[in-house]
Amino acid sequence: MSEEWFQFQERIKDHFLSLGAEARTNARIQGVRTCHDIDVYVQTRYLGENLVWLIEAKFWKAKVKKNQVLALRAIVEDIGADRGFIVSMAGFQKGAIEAANKTNIKLKTFDELLSDTREFAESEILRAYRERVNLLEDRYWSHSKRTRIEYGLRHDIIDTVFTFTGQELLTTARSAIMAAEDRDYPIDLQMVLTERKGEATADSFQQLCNWLNLNLNHLDERLLNAEWRMHENGDYRPNTGRTRARDSYITEFMAKAMMGKLEEK
Repeated sequence: MSEEWFQFQERIKDHFLSLGAEARTNARIQGVRTCHDIDVYVQTRYLGENLVWLIEAKFWKAKVKKNQVLALRAIVEDIGADRGFIVSMAGFQKGAIEAANKTNIKLKTFDELLSDTREFAESEILRAYRERVNLLEDRYWSHSKRTRIEYGLRHDIIDTVFTFTGQELLTTARSAIMAAEDRDYPIDLQMVLTERKGEATADSFQQLCNWLNLNLNHLDERLLNAEWRMHENGDYRPNTGRTRARDSYITEFMAKAMMGKLEEK
């Protein structure tokens, strides 16, 4: 093993670690038929789904050939991995590209691997945030307007200062997620609420995640405290139905309208 190849593997491993996955180099993995030596072995979990990726690091001067692709396809099948990557410094021959076409083997340069896998990870994280917003919204609207006002989940119509309203927080969170999906940074997170968390803009994905964590946790805490007081006072009478998958959420409609994403009829 050359020092350059060793460092190449380690850079790939460190990239996946930075995405929150488990990764190790020079792994020996038992397949159905035999053991295999894998340059970089990646395990992660997104939305309850376990994923295993195998990465072959080709720090070669020559382009990767078809037989290397076929060999990795066989290993991926024997181990039962979800996807295999060949990362090449020199590129790929035409036969290698054809052999990988429409399979779970992906041929990447190092820069392409960084970009594509980061986009995949970010899209899955955003999908998880969207589902959390869905759950919080169903919970928020399950209480009547009178109850939300009485227990501090929204302002009264006669209030001149908007201390807090879950509707605006959820709308802002949805519009921020939509902007992040389009990679439209910086993202405006301004709200009229006097009780808000975090910065007014997000210049990066990490900053957006920090904002979403702060504000969704804040809403979750307010809901929990309000619902506990409702229970103590005999006012806990929520509508426990969930929004159907084919229906739009109220704040989703509002966020799309704010961003000009409503489809013309």
